[in-house]
Amino acid sequence: MRTLRQPSRLLRGLTASAAVAALATGLAACGGDSDAATKSDSAASGTVTVGALSNGAAQQTGLKVSEVKSISAELPKTVTKSGKLVVGVGALPAGFPPLAYVGQDQKTLTGAEPDLGRLVAAVLGLKPEVKNSTWENLFVGIDSGKVDVAFSNVTDTEERKKKYEFASYRQDNLAFEVPKKSTWNFDGDYKNLVGKTVSVSAGTNQEKILLEWKAKLAKEGKKFTVKYFQDNNSVHLALSSGKIDAYFGPNPGIAYHITQVAKTPNPTRNAGKFSGAGETLQGLIAATSKKDSGLAKPVADAINYLIENGQYAKWLAAWNLSNEAVSTSRINPPGLPLDNS
Repeated sequence: MRTLRQPSRLLRGLTASAAVAALATGLAACGGDSDAATKSDSAASGTVTVGALSNGAAQQTGLKVSEVKSISAELPKTVTKSGKLVVGVGALPAGFPPLAYVGQDQKTLTGAEPDLGRLVAAVLGLKPEVKNSTWENLFVGIDSGKVDVAFSNVTDTEERKKKYEFASYRQDNLAFEVPKKSTWNFDGDYKNLVGKTVSVSAGTNQEKILLEWKAKLAKEGKKFTVKYFQDNNSVHLALSSGKIDAYFGPNPGIAYHITQVAKTPNPTRNAGKFSGAGETLQGLIAATSKKDSGLAKPVADAINYLIENGQYAKWLAAWNLSNEAVSTSRINPPGLPLDNS
């Protein structure tokens, strides 16, 4: 999946690995649209626990967050009156670690995305109500008003701006995963792939980018090898056995796998990232609400408060996603163009 630009993209690349991992650890959710149990400890104690019940994917961390009156005053009156922020996550049926999945208690929705939704709700002085649904029903929920804002790895695109408004909060990145002992790094230059064997998932945005690089190098008389495998278990086996030099896939899925194999005989590491939008635009993941809902500004201001006060960096670090940090949350920043949405 390219980061949820379309459901078949980051969800194809990321979910491919995440679904296997989730099912293997008994984390798969069920149903079509559900209210996920949440740890709403922020209202009572001023603390939001991130990384809870993560099954080893995150370092559980308690973050102090209190309502910021100047920001909560920006909320639409209907939301203020309700006293809650309904956060939508499109993680059914299997979830996509480390971004959103059912935790080790088999009922609580955990992951980086719902955690940020809870942090934003705390800044806004609202009780978070996290709704987990399928990807398609996530947008139905926003359209119908049943969901206030989605934190679900949604890529900012110009096409989506026709119906939705955005507050960016993470870079939309792809990455290279290599054995920890490997000395190779991408360093932002596709020419460093020459002579390497790289695995990628077929039909994904990362495959499109990789094949474009391969074609460019071929014109220079240089080459690298692209290999395909049926599932991510096969990819990881090929990586550990030296049959491939690197795997090119969604950064969050790679970050998750790195945590899972860190203490095994075959640890891996991130050898470099690349924007999922290509070399001319940094793709962005954004909180998504209905156009003209009046939520983009307070949500962006809440995220910027978290950035300025350090909770944002701690949230990313807890989930091993620090390499996707943004310096500021922007309202409706330039997104993927209409011809690439």
